[in-house]
This record gives sequence, C-alpha cells and structure tokens, in this order.
Amino acid sequence: MVLPELKRRRDKIRLLMAQQHIDAALIACNVNLLYTCGQIISGYLYLPLESPACIFVKRPNNITGEHIHPIRKPEQIIEILKEQGLPTPETIMLEGDELPFNEYNRLAAMFPESKVVNGTPIIRQARSVKTEMEVEMFRHAGTAHAQAYEKIPSVYREGMTDVELSIEIERLMRLEGNLGIFRIFGQSMEIFMGSLLVGNNAAEPSPFDFALGGKGVDPSMPVGASGVRIQRGNAVMVDYGGNFNSYICDMTRVFSVGGLPEEAYRAHQVCLDVQETVASMAKPGAICEDLYDAAMNVVTKAGLADYFMGIGQKAKFIGHGIGLEINEVPVLAPRVKMELEAGMVFALEPKIVLPEIGAVGIENSWVVTTEGVEKLTLCKEEIVDLLG
Repeated sequence: MVLPELKRRRDKIRLLMAQQHIDAALIACNVNLLYTCGQIISGYLYLPLESPACIFVKRPNNITGEHIHPIRKPEQIIEILKEQGLPTPETIMLEGDELPFNEYNRLAAMFPESKVVNGTPIIRQARSVKTEMEVEMFRHAGTAHAQAYEKIPSVYREGMTDVELSIEIERLMRLEGNLGIFRIFGQSMEIFMGSLLVGNNAAEPSPFDFALGGKGVDPSMPVGASGVRIQRGNAVMVDYGGNFNSYICDMTRVFSVGGLPEEAYRAHQVCLDVQETVASMAKPGAICEDLYDAAMNVVTKAGLADYFMGIGQKAKFIGHGIGLEINEVPVLAPRVKMELEAGMVFALEPKIVLPEIGAVGIENSWVVTTEGVEKLTLCKEEIVDLLG
C-alpha cells in the first residue's frame, strides 16, 4: 500500500490523539496494524503525535525500510526509541479493549513514567470514516459479492439441505476471490463466512449479537445453517460477508423454492420500504437513533413490529458500520446519538421473520457521501425463485 494512504490513516488517529492530549500510541492488534501498516505483522507500530511512525517487527523477518526495526521482544522498543532520540510520552494509548490482559500489562510496564490510556475507541473512530481508497475497495468488493450471489440459483438442486447449499455458496464466493476470513470486533463473536437461514431456523436464538441467529450444526458454532432440508414454502435467506480485499461488505438476499405465501412478499416489501426510508434520510449529520426510529415507524404502521429483526429474541439494531471488521461504528440503534459523516460505510439490514416461512428482508452496504448515501452492493432485491 502506498505511503501517502497510510499517512492519511495515521494522521486521522493523530488528530484524535491530539484532541485528548495523548502523545503516542503503541498498536499491536492485527486489524489495527493492517489499517496503519498496510499488512499484518507480528510486531508493533509506535505512533508519536508529531514524529514519523516506527514499525517494530518480530515476524516476518523480510520487512525492511526506513523506520522499520527488527525485534525479538517488545521491551527492545524502548531502547530503540531512545536511540532515535524520541522522548518518553507523558500519555500513551494501548488497545485496551482488544489486547489480552497479560499483553496489555506487559506493554504498559514498558512505560513506567507514562499515563497509559485505552486507545481502542480512538482507533475505531478514526477507522469509521473511510478514505477514498478504502471506499473504492468497498466498491470492488461489492461488485464481486453481487457476482457470486447472482450465481446462487445455478448451484441449487432440489432436495438439498441448508448446509449443502451453504457449501456451494461458499465455493461461489471463494471463486470470486473471497478471502474467507470474517473479522469481528469483540469477544465471543464467531461465524464462518456468513449464514444461510431456512424456514423456522431463522427464528432460532443464538448467543451471538447478529441480526438473526440460527441453530447451527454443532454447539461449538451455534449460528446459521442447521442441516434442515430446504422445503417448498420456506424462505431461504443468504447473508454472507464479502471480504474480497480485506474490506468486508455485507449483503443479504432471499430466495424461494417454487414461491412463498403472499404474506412473505408483503413483509419483504415492507423491508424494502424501510430501506428506502432510511436511505432517503441518511446523510452527514443524520443521527443513528433517528434512522432506527424511522425504520420502526414503517414496520409498526405495517403491523409487523412483532416480527421485525427476529421473534422471541430480537436484534436491537437495523444497521452497523463495516470495514476491516464486520461490526464497526456507526450502529443504527436506539440511544445511539452518533451523527453520520461523509466517508462512513454501513450495512442496513431490515429483516422480518415469519413463523413457518422464515426470514425475508434485505441487506445492502452503503457509503455516506456529502449529500446522501451510495449503495455499494447492486444485486436483484426481489425474492428470487431458485427454480427459475
């Protein structure tokens, strides 16, 4: 990745550091290293407020260049900073919400004279507003994502289970260049590429904070496809993460086998109406909570609030930021007063679960522009019959 792009990203972090009187950051976690270094390393990026960043690498051992230093252990960082003439920071930030307890304490102990603060919120805020290069990567990912989804009917065979169809969809995604890994912020949040929900499995609660759950096939992965056979009259919801270049766009589409009951098409249209309503309001300055309330107003007027975002166990959001991780800020949810900014990218996913039918609805990825939003995932939005 070109240095000017990395400098823009680092400077976004520096600006927020300066506002909170933080003199330096020591970044150690994979996603944040990818964001600030352009690649994942076993090592650290030291980001002073005003001096050039220094990269300290344990592995791989073939990285060289200006301000890059090989090390065996993090304690060597202090010695090298002194050799470079860099002062001890009065305040330094570490990734407090991401580092393991022992690693955090080890790194903090390297700066006994410094005040150590949690820098995770600052880095996540900086990452929430994408650069032009990041948005372009999303556009390419959205195109590949749509190309894979358009081929889904071609791999369906009558009598398939949801697991068998999900395997074929995963193959389509990989053939389009999907990297496979699905990065998620936070503890105890795991999923493999995405989920396929058929019929009543869409209503099965999951321990994970996703829009919908699914039983899964094993207690070790209690989410998504459960091994049920796909039946006529069941909705088939496909929700996979489009990680084609490290930036994860998100898209959901619904399929049927020979058609669905009329109430499913009505509910699906309500979700499309929610999407249209929220997209028309989304622009710089729009408040996340207001967008959520507008969505709830649409489904309440349609008499479908009890089925919106789940039944029994409901998701308490209608959208979420995306980027190097699938759950970045902003979050479109109650009590979230954050305002949208140009450059933010989010997934909007209004979904309705109907008993004995399954989940209908839509999910697309959007970038906030100076005047509104641009849809990044362009693919048929009506319910598509797998039988053609």
